[in-house]
Amino acid sequence: MPNKALPLVISAPEPRTLDLIFTPPQLARLKAHYRVVETTAEGVANLPADVLAEARYIIGQPPISPETLDQMQALRCVFNVETNLINNMPYETLFARGIHVVTTGLVFAEPVAELGLAMALNLARNIVDADLAFRKGEELWGGDGNLTARLLSGADVGIIGFGDLGRALNRLLSGFRTRTNVFDPWLPPSILIDNGVKPASLDEVLTSSDFVFVVASVTSENQGFLGAEAFASMRKGAAFILLSRAGVVDFPALMAAVKSGHIVAASDVFPEEPLAQDHPVRTIPGFLRSAHRAGALDIAFKRMGDMVLEDMDLIDRGLPPLRSKRAERETVSRMRSKPADRN
Repeated sequence: MPNKALPLVISAPEPRTLDLIFTPPQLARLKAHYRVVETTAEGVANLPADVLAEARYIIGQPPISPETLDQMQALRCVFNVETNLINNMPYETLFARGIHVVTTGLVFAEPVAELGLAMALNLARNIVDADLAFRKGEELWGGDGNLTARLLSGADVGIIGFGDLGRALNRLLSGFRTRTNVFDPWLPPSILIDNGVKPASLDEVLTSSDFVFVVASVTSENQGFLGAEAFASMRKGAAFILLSRAGVVDFPALMAAVKSGHIVAASDVFPEEPLAQDHPVRTIPGFLRSAHRAGALDIAFKRMGDMVLEDMDLIDRGLPPLRSKRAERETVSRMRSKPADRN
C-alpha cells in the first residue's frame, strides 16, 4: 500500500514509458521515494481532486488547462521527457507560480551529433552507395570510385542553430579542424566565440560552407525558412544535413535541389512520419535517409531517468533543477516542434 507521506508524482510520459526511461534500479528508487500515479496524457485532467492537489511532479507533457492547474497547488515541476516543448499548458501561470518546466532533451545531443557526423562523412566519401555497388559487383576501384569525394578535415562548415545539439556537434567537428560558421539569432556572438566558432549570418553559412548542418528547433519565426532560394545559394556539391525537425525546411524544395544535382543531402527527419511508401524522397540519388533514429538509443533514454531523479532530489531540498533544461518565459511560446506522429 502506498505511503501517503511520500510526495506524489503523476506519470504520463507518452510516447515514452517508465520502463523505457528508467532502469529497474532507477524505477525502484522512484517508487521508493514517491507515490507514483500512472495515467495517460489525456487522463491527467480526470484524475481525482485529491491526486491533483497533492501532485508535486509530473513526468510527461500532458495537456494542462488553467482549470486543472488551479487544482495542482503542490506542483513544483513538469518533467517533459518527450523533449519537445509544445503550447499545451498555461506557461505564464506556471512561471508566475514558480513552477519549473524542464526538458530532458540534452540526452539526445551526443547520439544525434554522432549520426550527423556519420552522415557528413558518408556524403563526403559516398560510403553507402559504394557498398551497394560492391554487393552488385559494380564497384569502382581506387580513384575511379572517388570522383566526387572530398575531405571533412579542414572543410568549411556551417551550423544553423547552436543549442545542446549544435554544441555537441561542434565538439565532434573540432577533431577535423573545420572552419565553422554558426547562425543562431537567439545567441549573442560572445557565446559562439567562446565555443570556438565564428558568428555568421544565415547567408554566410549557406554560401560559404562545404557542409551545412541544420540543428535548429522549429519556432514561430523559422517554419520553412530554408527554401529554394537558400538551397540555390549553396556551393555546388555542398552537403546539407538535417538533424532537428523537418519543419524548418521547404522539403519539396530540398528534394528538388538534390534531384537537380546542385547539392547532396541527408535527413533523419521528415514532414510526415512514418513516411509513405511512395514518397519521392525514397528514390532520389544523392539523398541519404535515416528513419528518425539518430537519438533513439536505450542509453539516451536511461539518462533521462538519471536526470529526472537528480532534479527531483534537488527540488525536494529547495534547490533549482540543474540537470534538465528549463523552459524560458521569453521563448517557450515560440516553439513549434512537435512529437513525430508514428501511429
